[in-house]
Amino acid sequence: MVYRIDREALGNLRILEQIYRDMGHDYYWSDDFSEAMYVALANAGFISVSFSYEGRQLLLGEIQKEYALLQFDAMHVSKKVAKLLRRANYRLAFNTAFDDVIRGIQAAHTECWMVGKYAALLRRLNARSGDPFKLMSVELFDEETGTLVAGEIGYITANNIYTSLSGFHSPEQRYNSWGTLQLVLLGRHLQNAGLRFWNMGHPHMKYKSDLGAVIVPRPVFLKLWYPRRFGSLAI
Repeated sequence: MVYRIDREALGNLRILEQIYRDMGHDYYWSDDFSEAMYVALANAGFISVSFSYEGRQLLLGEIQKEYALLQFDAMHVSKKVAKLLRRANYRLAFNTAFDDVIRGIQAAHTECWMVGKYAALLRRLNARSGDPFKLMSVELFDEETGTLVAGEIGYITANNIYTSLSGFHSPEQRYNSWGTLQLVLLGRHLQNAGLRFWNMGHPHMKYKSDLGAVIVPRPVFLKLWYPRRFGSLAI
């Protein structure tokens, strides 16, 4: 059973507390692909994707049972990546190739949810300015060839935390470990920008733990996520 959720529920702490305490459910659906709905889900700790049901594309927000969180001081840099960092043939950029990153993600994942209304919503969110919520593309280029080697889409919420959505990296042998290089460079950028921590989403992926992420359960995540708003919730 996947329950429906709307913006009114997301603005009601009493309803949110019931949702957070219900460990039997983690997914909630909506047909509202508005920017306001997406931002409300993100600020409440949901990570949203999309899915198709009976010919309709729906927004699917997940309040996970566990999260992979990376504190920047704990980030681990492997010897392979440390060697790449000493080379001067890469360039990290933001929002310079948004559509190319979307296409890279679509090509890399067989059942990609970053399509249709969802992809259009991401483009609208990326075009916004002057908002505490910032959705962005992260891009790693080979400086010698101009090739986009790796990238991801993520966002910064009003509570000054970065959340990863999805990404890709080139399968070419010459770019082995460049996907991890992109993550390390992004982590350093986020730390220098003063963000609190990195929400890497689903926990059980080896590359996240290799980078230094730790697994925290939903109640711990929510109290770290928004201490002033959720710190006193009975979850």
